[in-house]
Amino acid sequence: MFRKIERKLLEWKQNKNKKSLLITGARQIGKTYIVRKFAKANYDHFIEINFITMPEAINIFKGNLDVDTIVMNLTAFLRRSLSSGNTLIFFDEIQECPRARTALKFLVEDGRFDYICSGSLLGVNYKSIPSLPVGYESTLYMYPMDFEEFCIANSVQPEIFDYLKGCYDKQIEVRQVVHETMLNLFGVYLIVGGMPDVVRTFVESKDIGRVVALQRDIVSQYRQDIIKYAQKDPNKITKIFDEIPSQLDDKNRRFQLASIDKNARLRQYEDAFVWLQDAGVALPCFNLSEPKPPLKINEQSRLFKLYLNDVGLLCAMGTENIQFEILRGNLSVNFGGVMENVFAQQLKSNGFSLRYLNKRNVGEVDFVLQQNADVVLVEIKSGNDYKRHLALNNTMKVKEWGINKAIVFCRGNVEKDKDILYLPWYMIMFLKQDTIIDTKINLDLSGLKI
Repeated sequence: MFRKIERKLLEWKQNKNKKSLLITGARQIGKTYIVRKFAKANYDHFIEINFITMPEAINIFKGNLDVDTIVMNLTAFLRRSLSSGNTLIFFDEIQECPRARTALKFLVEDGRFDYICSGSLLGVNYKSIPSLPVGYESTLYMYPMDFEEFCIANSVQPEIFDYLKGCYDKQIEVRQVVHETMLNLFGVYLIVGGMPDVVRTFVESKDIGRVVALQRDIVSQYRQDIIKYAQKDPNKITKIFDEIPSQLDDKNRRFQLASIDKNARLRQYEDAFVWLQDAGVALPCFNLSEPKPPLKINEQSRLFKLYLNDVGLLCAMGTENIQFEILRGNLSVNFGGVMENVFAQQLKSNGFSLRYLNKRNVGEVDFVLQQNADVVLVEIKSGNDYKRHLALNNTMKVKEWGINKAIVFCRGNVEKDKDILYLPWYMIMFLKQDTIIDTKINLDLSGLKI
């Protein structure tokens, strides 16, 4: 299946001064698959070592970490010689061998081979690494399949994306038959989500029962990972993880510790929240004191919503038959949390930090984005009354904030009404973080001559 990350991998390979590449993210998002596919297409030789399925490989990095010793141990372990040049060495599940990650500094300096590492829960295992390869490692974050990748897996043709992108750029209506088809496809994505094995199962079988069963297996694996890897308070982490669906189902949606323990205090659970974030399982979205750039300095770290990394898993964790209701097109206000979750994961994979605004006398705006120096307000509407957005209007009326960009994602077609742009849900795939253009500066220092 096509993944956009392949383009970034190719850019990395073509860099003459490349470092080792660390691909990190939650379990079951396709990290191993994509490295194998990339290696097959771009390298003459490929070595893969998985430290979970091949635990004895940890011995390669015992003792001295000089390059000659490591290469000697590696060839002895593989029982084969290694060809310098167009060879990729892939260390999978590297979190199981912290010394291998330390050794990357020396291996990169040696320059004979290219190195990609991958693993889950790397963010929570950093304390066990003797010395991080700072300056010798690039990090690439990977997420579940986004909606565009899901569409490609379901045989949506390139010309459709080109047509939709044209409608997005020109802010013109989409043809009704295309619009309805894409809305239906987006509804299916809410149920299936973006876990590659789940998507593949859906594409091959169209069996939602099999989809949900596989999703629940993944959720179970996440719980097992918490028990295995959490060095302290695994019970607190599990409680937070299991509480995410019900918290998002609440009208307020802000995470309330009182639902876990009425006497709980954030400082007692702070490490648990960080663990879930670092593991790539949960996506925090922080409230803002005010929506003024830079938004980072206006975050209120103690007030946040907590989304799951994949909307399909969120639906599978629910107790009600939410999949059936969504397939019937019943995206009522009760499913607002599901809709917010899918946009949270899409915005995250599109390069945005997640923030929202909830202020007295103003109301709550679902997402507040920063694109370079601009602030963009984003509202997610699951019902038919998508033109009612009092909080959005109130926020834009505050002169000192100076906000004049707002988007409402809804079931309606493309429409512009003054400063508010209405977009159908599926067009979230086109809202991406602007990249800063690489510009060279010619600095004239001739005036400093004495």
